[in-house]
Amino acid sequence: MMSVHPEYVVDQTGQKTAVLLPYKQWKKIIEDLEELDDIRLYDKARSMKSEPIQFDEALEEIEQGSGG
Repeated sequence: MMSVHPEYVVDQTGQKTAVLLPYKQWKKIIEDLEELDDIRLYDKARSMKSEPIQFDEALEEIEQGSGG
C-alpha cells in the first residue's frame, strides 16, 4: 500500500478545502483507480449471463461499437 502524506489547504475558519499531494502520488492514485474500475467492469461482465461467442465475432462487435 502506498503511503500518502497530504498537505491541506484551509479556509479562514480552519476548515479543510483542498488537498496537496506530490504529483507522483497523484498519478499513482489515478492509475490505481483506473485499474480498480477495470476490475469492477470485469467482475460485472463475468456476472452477466450470456452465451459465449467466437473471438472474431467479439472483435467485430467491439469495432462496430455494439458491444452488447
